[in-house]
Amino acid sequence: MATYNTASKQVLDNFAVLATLEPSPIEIGQSVTVTSLGAPFNGTFTVLACPQYLFTGINGQGEFLFDYTTPVPNQILYACTGTDVEFVATFAGVITYTQVCTWITAQNIEDWLGIGTATAADTAFLTQCAAAANAFCYRRRQEAGYFDSLTTSPSGDVTLGTIMYGGNLYRQRGAVTDFASFDGLAAGGTNGLSPMIKQLLGVNRASVA
Repeated sequence: MATYNTASKQVLDNFAVLATLEPSPIEIGQSVTVTSLGAPFNGTFTVLACPQYLFTGINGQGEFLFDYTTPVPNQILYACTGTDVEFVATFAGVITYTQVCTWITAQNIEDWLGIGTATAADTAFLTQCAAAANAFCYRRRQEAGYFDSLTTSPSGDVTLGTIMYGGNLYRQRGAVTDFASFDGLAAGGTNGLSPMIKQLLGVNRASVA
């Protein structure tokens, strides 16, 4: 979960536009919760656009209109029924953005590792590895330009790549590779985001249609 303070607010033609003080990873189609701005801004909404210019309303076809001579960075736009509010700076609002990806489970990693019935301690760590793998792989694909469902993996190769990454996290338990080696020996290697995992996730190249 991440929170962002607002820099401005506006409502026109039943659409609200909020700007954040800093850039955020929020994308079109994702859900945000707005608090501390009062009605009609507060609530949970789906982001319809991330404009970078001053919003000026909608035309007869319902298309968004902007003043391209007035840049306003870091904005999100969402449907919001209420009286028009002219553009005004405000730093009181909070936008909460939560991503919980559930593409794979601990059982998926256990099966891939082939370790049989895991102990209670193993199960807890496998669950942690699955959560970390889900979050990391979703974020890497998002950074590469993909927009994926949080609950359903986009394809079998992405599922396998996420499972493999989670399995590698499990295998790193107890490994010591983050400081200089002794007696001139080479430091141990890690096998996290391998070229194969990158290939499966599709993050070694830009997203394609």
